[in-house]
Amino acid sequence: MRFSAAFLLLFWVIVYANVPLSAQTIPKDELVFLTSYWKGERFPDGRPKISDDLVERAKHIGIDDAWTVLKNEGYTNQFEGGWKLIQNDVPVTGRAVTAMFMPSRPDVEKNIKDRGIARQGRKGNTNTWPIETLTKGDVYVADAFGKVGGGTLIGATLGNAIFSKTGNGVIFDGAARDLQELQNIKGFNAFVRDFHPSFLEEMVLMGLNSPIRIGRVMVLPGDLVIAQREGVLFVPAHLAEQVVGTAEFVTRKDLFGFEMVKSGRYTTGQIDSQWTEEIKTEFLAWLGKHPEAGSMTKAELDRVMSKRTW
Repeated sequence: MRFSAAFLLLFWVIVYANVPLSAQTIPKDELVFLTSYWKGERFPDGRPKISDDLVERAKHIGIDDAWTVLKNEGYTNQFEGGWKLIQNDVPVTGRAVTAMFMPSRPDVEKNIKDRGIARQGRKGNTNTWPIETLTKGDVYVADAFGKVGGGTLIGATLGNAIFSKTGNGVIFDGAARDLQELQNIKGFNAFVRDFHPSFLEEMVLMGLNSPIRIGRVMVLPGDLVIAQREGVLFVPAHLAEQVVGTAEFVTRKDLFGFEMVKSGRYTTGQIDSQWTEEIKTEFLAWLGKHPEAGSMTKAELDRVMSKRTW
């Protein structure tokens, strides 16, 4: 199963042999097809472009609440745990730029590097190529087939380069090195399988902004990445607005509920079930007194509550 994605990628390359490719990047129309549920703005290569505002809002929601929204929509394979982090208290949130690595094979690696030089002027190990494509708000997400020794996709130099481009961290199903130096990059974090002192070896980039597998999750370019201490959640771009908006409401609902229960106004059973019109009216009035919690219309409240299973 691990190699089926690579074979599919090679099939795309053969089918689109006459289309100029950007060093392992799948054709734009294929990426648009795979993410066709997204109806918003896109990057020039076809990657969904979730708004900066939505990315910023996603930094303040709970990963448990977001996961519940996805589960209710039938997206049950979007969370992956079991990571080691540089900093436990620095979340990573942004738009996914994906990279798929495989164990190196001399003939294939030579062909890939020769093409990268000829078409893109690329140099060095292929693990640096995804970094060249990064923009502000991106999260570099790499399938490195869980390799630790010799699977260190970044060290201090590349970590600094990534953070300077994105202001963000990375998610690697692989490893990183130079832990002490990486800790000195304020605001940077890496979710990896482990840290290791070795240098990268015997690995080659086989897909850039292509579908990849991170553990038990299929990740597509442009997915909203929400990485917190519990683990990493990959939100399909077309569901990002719904996930973030609902998770924001759950936070407001909890604050309102705590206050109502403590005051004896309502019971926990009343707060944790479908709300009556009386409770909805009181909630909207409560929001008006707590502008820091955000605003909401009656129509928006009814829509969220109609799908309530949390």
